[in-house]
Amino acid sequence: MSISEIQPIINERALFIVEEKTLVLADLHIGIETQIRESGLNITNQTEKITKKIIKLCDRYKPDQIILLGDIKHNIPTSTYRERIDVKNFLEKISNISKVHIVPGNHDGNIKKLSPKKIVIHPSDGFLFKNIGFIHGHRWPKEEIMKSEKIIMAHTHPTIMLSDRMDHKTYEPCWVKTKFDDEKLKEKYEVSQNSNILIIPAFNPLCGGIAVNKDGIQGPMGRIINIEESEIFLIDGTNIGKIKYLI
Repeated sequence: MSISEIQPIINERALFIVEEKTLVLADLHIGIETQIRESGLNITNQTEKITKKIIKLCDRYKPDQIILLGDIKHNIPTSTYRERIDVKNFLEKISNISKVHIVPGNHDGNIKKLSPKKIVIHPSDGFLFKNIGFIHGHRWPKEEIMKSEKIIMAHTHPTIMLSDRMDHKTYEPCWVKTKFDDEKLKEKYEVSQNSNILIIPAFNPLCGGIAVNKDGIQGPMGRIINIEESEIFLIDGTNIGKIKYLI
């Protein structure tokens, strides 16, 4: 996966596809504050903060299009009134900046009703653009996605669990660069090549995450990914090696 072509943005949970001038991010989980408050923590609404951060990225990179790889909203099966208003306002603001594509995630029920008509809503099993497959990751992708050179996915909120000499554990959000296990891939799909896969961290830092060196990759794709050979990159760009050395 060429770093000059697809660039994770240093110290941000988003990436930029240079040639296509495309900003990609995922797992905003607008409305997650409601769930956090129910556990006894007083968290203020984060939608404005998220929106301003994305607008700042757009001012910097001037994308022709923005791809949201699912889980724009949080609460399922129903949304709160506040969440519906926040999602509508958010999508209206960013769609006024650039063309917006959405690949619905497992939290995005009724996202079409909350989206301006000018936003492109793709099937939840992904879409193909310039030989790059874009998926959320909660469903098996369509066959054409699996034949692409590169796949960008979300859903798992990847983190890496690190331990010090006193066995104190910390969890850092990360990028996962990986490929499929050849044998498992061929059992599921009739494809002649093995795509390069980049798993994007959750944009909303309140989401938490899954420690990939402990619990692997979530969703159906995790069943066919070669997890031990996956490379881990921290948000600041540091390559900390393959998962098989971090277990």
